[in-house]
Amino acid sequence: MKEKLYTIEVMDALKAADECPCCYLERKIEQDTISFVLGVSYMEDDIRAATDQAGFCRRHTKMMYDYGNSLGNAWILKTRMEYMRKQLKAQAQGKMTASAGGSVPAGSGRSGKPSLFSRWKLGQGAGGQTSGSEAGKSDWMKASEHTCYVCRKFEDTYGRIIKTFLHLIQTEPEFLNQLKASKGFCIPHFADLIKACEENFDDREGERVIPALYQLMSENLDRIQEDIDWFIDKFDYRNQNADWKNSKDAIPRTMQKLVGTYPADPVFRQK
Repeated sequence: MKEKLYTIEVMDALKAADECPCCYLERKIEQDTISFVLGVSYMEDDIRAATDQAGFCRRHTKMMYDYGNSLGNAWILKTRMEYMRKQLKAQAQGKMTASAGGSVPAGSGRSGKPSLFSRWKLGQGAGGQTSGSEAGKSDWMKASEHTCYVCRKFEDTYGRIIKTFLHLIQTEPEFLNQLKASKGFCIPHFADLIKACEENFDDREGERVIPALYQLMSENLDRIQEDIDWFIDKFDYRNQNADWKNSKDAIPRTMQKLVGTYPADPVFRQK
């Protein structure tokens, strides 16, 4: 099957005149996934089996709570808790089984039966290093911070979004001009785009595109710098009657440019 290119979505993101089209698409995919998970799909066994295993990171757990649908949240939490309880039991039993037959060195002054803690630590080598078979035994407890169902939905799509940018740059002569007329990207997403260009463009194409993208970012970082500088200068009593220019929302826009986020967004709730 031919891999999907997100041409329409990318063009819509550029038309939105956001500080970063990739942030715009990330938010849309994130909100669409939250709506999907807490829509009628929460009653589907295959969806809940996937969310049981993947879990949700802190950010998206809070988004789910804020979104509403108490019954949907309750069902997802119920089966996720059941899954985690089974995992906890299996991990604990696995450690106990692995430690069976353990012994205490002669002359230690302790009974031959190993303590609970010594059995728990079995598999550690010299210096307290964990053996390969036991490595990561506790990592599963925090795995949802890396396997989050919502995060993965964006990550699975993000690579194709970047490929779409490259495809449009290569095949649509006007697309690079449209990028030049935009507000650029946040720094993290810009880094991904530059890396993709370096890995996929030949020297000739790279020399045409990469300097233009850096110029785009330089101009827009200068713009943001001016806005945040003026926001601060407005607190000087000598500027109290001066115009705010474009600086009233400089704080959230600067945050987005630096790290890629929407701190000023209202809480995302079900309609």
